[in-house]
Amino acid sequence: MKRWYVVQTYSGYENSVVDDLISRKDSMGLANKIYQILAPDQTEEVLDKNGKPAYDKKGNKKVKVTKVYPGYIFLEMEVEKEIDDNTWFIIRNTPKVTGFLGSSGHGTKPVPIPQDEMNRILQKIGLIEKPVFDINVGDQVEVVGGPFIGQTGVVASINEEKEEVVVMIELFGRATPNELRFEQVRKLA
Repeated sequence: MKRWYVVQTYSGYENSVVDDLISRKDSMGLANKIYQILAPDQTEEVLDKNGKPAYDKKGNKKVKVTKVYPGYIFLEMEVEKEIDDNTWFIIRNTPKVTGFLGSSGHGTKPVPIPQDEMNRILQKIGLIEKPVFDINVGDQVEVVGGPFIGQTGVVASINEEKEEVVVMIELFGRATPNELRFEQVRKLA
């Protein structure tokens, strides 16, 4: 099963750690264990005093590259129940790696990032598209996740940015507003 992990590095050394991990992956036979290694950058255009694009002496547009998550690298790895000792050892002992996020040290294995949280990160850095939500205010929906699973209700409001919806579910004879994530509801026909 593929799972995502976060590796902590010295800030500013993310790209060199990615390069080291790629070469270690190839030289130590981890190609079937490590699938993706990401140190996401964000590129933005530099503007001059007038708010227009700035250019360097050669006439090229100036761009500013910043790390979206400074000091962190994301690894997609193949694991059974948890990361195996050999892969864990190789990654931890890569130069400029300080450890795994979710591992308290003292030999405890790291905890993978929940897939829904990783999907939000991948959306933020532009590697996957935001899912289309085709439910509108007033639509009848069924709750398919969370504490009210199996209940039905009417959509009262939608927050596209947070990917949340407020559904009026009848509880104890009254319509009660409940905040749910998009993936926790399904439109009824």
